[in-house]
Amino acid sequence: MFGYYFDLALRSFKRNRALTALMVLAIALGIGASMTTLTVFHVLSGDPIPSKSDRLFYVQMDAESIGGFQPGEEPQDQMTRFDSEQLLRDARGERQAMMSGISVVIEPPSPDLAPMQQDGRMSTADFFAMFEVPFEYGNGWSKADDDARARVAVLDHDLNQKLFGGGNSVGKSVRLDGSDFTVVGVLAPWNMQPRFYDVTQGRFNADEQLYVPFWTAIDLKFGTNGNMNCWQAPAALEDQEREQDPDGQLGVNANCAWLQYWVEMDPAKADDYRQYLSNYSDLQREGGRFERPTNVRLRNVMEWLDHNGIVPADVRLQVWLAFGFLSVCLLNTVGLLLAKFLRRSSEIGVRRALGASRAAIFAQCLVEAGVVGLVGGVLGLGLALLGLWAVRQQPTDYAPLAHLDPTMLATTFVLAIAASLVAGLLPAWRACQVTPAIQLKSQ
Repeated sequence: MFGYYFDLALRSFKRNRALTALMVLAIALGIGASMTTLTVFHVLSGDPIPSKSDRLFYVQMDAESIGGFQPGEEPQDQMTRFDSEQLLRDARGERQAMMSGISVVIEPPSPDLAPMQQDGRMSTADFFAMFEVPFEYGNGWSKADDDARARVAVLDHDLNQKLFGGGNSVGKSVRLDGSDFTVVGVLAPWNMQPRFYDVTQGRFNADEQLYVPFWTAIDLKFGTNGNMNCWQAPAALEDQEREQDPDGQLGVNANCAWLQYWVEMDPAKADDYRQYLSNYSDLQREGGRFERPTNVRLRNVMEWLDHNGIVPADVRLQVWLAFGFLSVCLLNTVGLLLAKFLRRSSEIGVRRALGASRAAIFAQCLVEAGVVGLVGGVLGLGLALLGLWAVRQQPTDYAPLAHLDPTMLATTFVLAIAASLVAGLLPAWRACQVTPAIQLKSQ
């Protein structure tokens, strides 16, 4: 029966092409606007690591000097190297990692390729297991490699393609800032969105293609990427802190917050870990390192993203405006469907007189409305792709993330058909109320 109604819908479209085109265009415009904004909202608000987002926690503590202190304010977004290394040694979580972005010059092994500047990440060994990073070849380095300052590196899929043609490059050498590194792993294509583990300076969409051990990068003085906040040493330690650190602002004793620190644990242990952080902060203040009152934070992945406003207020507003526009388009579609169905009152009256039930007329009209939605969804998909392309041209941090994934592709057609069916309810109900006798007498 559905095939019969579908055929009737196609015949009806051919008889009223202008009216059909208006309805399809109204649905397409509403769907295009809605899916453009909804896709941006989806990629920014989605859970980037749903399998363990409640097990990963970002650590913050207030190591800054007392100058400018305001009660109740948030602690530093990042950690000092001293505190990060101490927490790492204590190892109170199942896994823990400290990290920062880097920028290095890569000298390709092939003479046909010119040296290239590339963003990457220096981190401790647990990074790959914590964030479920997939490997195509090899694996990450070990904690022993961290301790030994081993010159090992992990390449992502794209960089491996550039340097080694996509083959298994494990064991091969790559030159970074004038030093030779041995490749120990190559990542499989990995598209975590957003890359929540570092949201400084919009780096949640950074194209990081290289990973090296933290202390190795420090020893070789690789350039860093990201924010750094430094302050004057506490008065009690001022003479000691004034001693020149060979690592400068990246040194262990530097009063600078520039590292991200993540810990993995059972969510049930989060309160105990938070108390451990408070106790640690108390001890540092007693020792003269911390001047401010104890102020620590421990947020899981989604709490951390929400705290950083990864979904901007203007994106939320645009979603509401787009769905408001879709509602207006649906109201216009309701009016057009009413006009179309009631214009066929005589045809409907004949069908009713020949035995068609009200339910059959209602179903026929809904199928016709659904076909309008399907065609409008196809056109709306094209408009959404065009809208997302326009978003990617904008100078915003999240612009590169604006791509339609399979989930949003399916949502486009589901929303288009559902919207058209809703729009068709009233016109279909009015059509099935046509009285056969009155229509036959008028002929």
